[in-house]
Amino acid sequence: MTAIKHALQRDIFTPNDERLLSIVNVCKAGKKKKNCFLCATVTTERPVQVRVVKVKKSDKGDFYKRQMAWELRDLAEVDAKDASKENPEFDLHFEKVYRWVASSTAEKNSFISCIWKLNQRYLRKKVEFVNVSSQLLEELPKAEESVPSGESQSVAGGDEDALDDYQELNAREEQDIEGMMEVCEYAISNAEAFAEKLSKELQVLDGANIHSIMASEKQVNILMQLLDEALSEVDTIKGKMSSYEEMLQSVKEQMDQISQSNRLIQISNTNNGKLLDEIQFLVNYMDLSKGHIRALQEGDLSSSKGIEACINASEALLQCMNVALRPGHEKLMAVKQQQHLFTELRDTFARRLTNHLNNVFVHQGHDQSSVLSQHMAELTLPKHSPLHRDLLRYAKLMEWLKNTQREKYEGLSRTYVDYMTRLYEREIKDFFEVAKIKMAGTAKEGKGNKFATLPRKESALKQETESLHGSSGKLTGSTSSLNKLAVQGSSSRRSQSSSLLDMGNMSASDLDVADRTKFDKIFEQVLSELEPLCLAEQDFISKFFKLQQHPTLAQGEVEESDGGVPSRQPPPGEYRHFISSTEKDMVRLMMNKVFQSIETELNSLIALGDKIDSFHSLYMLVKMSHHVWTAENVDPASYLSTTLGNVLVTVKRNFDKCISGQIRQMEEVKISKKSKVGILPFVAGFEEFAELAETIFRNAERRGDLDKAYVKLIRAVFMNVEKVANESQKTPCDVVMMENFHHIFSTLSHLKISCLETERRESKHKYTDHLQSYVINSLGQPLEKLNHFFEGVEARVAQGVREDEVSYQLAFNKQELRKVIKEYPGKEVKKGLDNLYKKVDKHLCEEESLLQVVWHSMQDEFIRQYKHFEGLIGRCYPGSGITMEFTIGDMLEYFSSIAQSH
Repeated sequence: MTAIKHALQRDIFTPNDERLLSIVNVCKAGKKKKNCFLCATVTTERPVQVRVVKVKKSDKGDFYKRQMAWELRDLAEVDAKDASKENPEFDLHFEKVYRWVASSTAEKNSFISCIWKLNQRYLRKKVEFVNVSSQLLEELPKAEESVPSGESQSVAGGDEDALDDYQELNAREEQDIEGMMEVCEYAISNAEAFAEKLSKELQVLDGANIHSIMASEKQVNILMQLLDEALSEVDTIKGKMSSYEEMLQSVKEQMDQISQSNRLIQISNTNNGKLLDEIQFLVNYMDLSKGHIRALQEGDLSSSKGIEACINASEALLQCMNVALRPGHEKLMAVKQQQHLFTELRDTFARRLTNHLNNVFVHQGHDQSSVLSQHMAELTLPKHSPLHRDLLRYAKLMEWLKNTQREKYEGLSRTYVDYMTRLYEREIKDFFEVAKIKMAGTAKEGKGNKFATLPRKESALKQETESLHGSSGKLTGSTSSLNKLAVQGSSSRRSQSSSLLDMGNMSASDLDVADRTKFDKIFEQVLSELEPLCLAEQDFISKFFKLQQHPTLAQGEVEESDGGVPSRQPPPGEYRHFISSTEKDMVRLMMNKVFQSIETELNSLIALGDKIDSFHSLYMLVKMSHHVWTAENVDPASYLSTTLGNVLVTVKRNFDKCISGQIRQMEEVKISKKSKVGILPFVAGFEEFAELAETIFRNAERRGDLDKAYVKLIRAVFMNVEKVANESQKTPCDVVMMENFHHIFSTLSHLKISCLETERRESKHKYTDHLQSYVINSLGQPLEKLNHFFEGVEARVAQGVREDEVSYQLAFNKQELRKVIKEYPGKEVKKGLDNLYKKVDKHLCEEESLLQVVWHSMQDEFIRQYKHFEGLIGRCYPGSGITMEFTIGDMLEYFSSIAQSH
């Protein structure tokens, strides 16, 4: 191992300025044994670098090469596997774990000991040693005792200390040693004699040094004398320092007194400055000018200039009262006096302001009452903008009153609401009376010609209308009674149709579209007058009473200003619940009180309009929906939006009642047993309803309600048409169905109502089916025997008889066929068709003009039957030469001449 170490040092490490300290022969654990050497080395140059180098024997020759090297500082852990037993395995933890098996445990222990010493010396114990015997880390392994001293130092690293203490000889030292060795040539052969000679010479030198010291005693004595003189000088200086210190002590006392005096002066100045600040604070923030005091006590609340002065004075007073006093200020007599003055000024001005505004409310209420007579003849509401404009001058004073005197503020709000409630109640009542008069006048104009012929009914109708709106003579007749009388007095079908259309109301001749349009304008004018009135009043209440900013306090709380002065107590009476709600709720409550009669009057007006004509509910639904939508866009929570929304529910209910009434009237309709049916009244009524509704609901917000009503009505029309057709005795069922469904189809095609497209197709289908059925049933009569004969022929064929063998049947032979054909010569056929035309003409009504359509369909069906008969003759009686006694050309001429003759 020593030879290998010398060879590695010479060939690998010396060229790289490195010294080899320890070596171990290892192979990788768990693999095929390929031996290599791990070497612990240090560099000869500073700073010293310590490495672990892997050296492997070359495959090509008998020399070693350096394969891998790791810095010792990268070594994290050394694992010896077992500290108590001999185990050649060990692990080195660099960037990864390297597992080795040493050739002997002694080599492993020697290598680990060397690593430990290098770690102690250069790395300050950074490497962690696991499963290593503590004895191994404290002393050299015994295995190294047998190694020669030079080698032991080299392997164990013992020469490291010598390396650090070694100093190279300089040139002079080398010369002295060489000279000494030349004089003592025997030093090489006899080291002990050489050492003894050197010891003797050292003793001679020590003796010379002692003699030299003794020779310098005189100089020592001189030095001691100088030291004594220096000590005496120090004592002198020390005395002077003590005297100086006594003198400075008195000066220090005087300076302390001056410093104390200066500190007291500074404290006095600071206190004076703070006192001045406090005085200036009180003077600046708690001083009210004489002009403001005079304005609060005597200011003119009628003029704009006086109101402005009072506003400025009240704001200054509120600012003085809300000053946040510092601790101790409230104990000052001057502050108490000022606060007392401020309280008196506040109470005095609050009383003056309250009395003045109460008078303004009363006078303005009386002034507005005098204007009512000017609006009686017109359907307009008096404008309150002058009152609002005058009162808004006091808005800031009301805000001041709200913040300082809550009771008086709420008392004023109650006073305002009481006076305005009475005023608006009179105005709104008179306004709605005018509207009812105009509505009643509309109805009267539309049916005045009926009254002359019906004097007995007139008084009863007047009484019925007067019960609606409480004024005699304003509406002269009940629409339902007029409708019944109109039906009795008219024998025309159109009169019946109109009466049933209106469902117990006026016929189209009594109340035409112009009258309804006039009603629509009146109702629109009513809503248009109410809307700005309510919005303006709500806006005024919010601004004047300052109710749009912050929520109020709960009932029973006492709000305090910054100055600690209570500003209000819980108010008595019905307005106490205002306090527990938000200010928006207060606005709504005040509006409900002021306009408490609007909703009632609107409902009364709607009831009157519905009584005059149930179709008015269509106009009212559209108008009311539009105004509700507009109000909700402005403010969804406003009084106007809420009130109109409630009234809209009533209008919608009336609209539903109107639709239900029409359906009920359809179900109750009765037809005459002696006259033909024609177009049923409710079918014509649906047409007029749909035309009117489409005009009213064009671009309306509530189109969905109309579509639902359409579906209900059309289903009821379909059902009742079939019901009446089945009950009809004079007119065939197919005619009733055909005519009425044709009319329905024409109406729906003309109006193009998208939600009824399915019903339009259904009505066309029903019309076509019943037209075909009527034509077939009617054509069986002109050639009745011929029809029966060929029906028998078809029955035999259906039973299995061959067509060419039918002629051998006794009842259907050629002679029987010729006999039947002879009974229908051309003249008889034309006569039968002429009778058929007259019967069809009696069945059909004139309004629908379906006679030519039916006659043309009968012509087509007759030709189809003729061709069918000829076909049967050709197939069942081949070669017989039997033909009909008239041709298709003859038939066309018969149908044409009959149609022209009638």
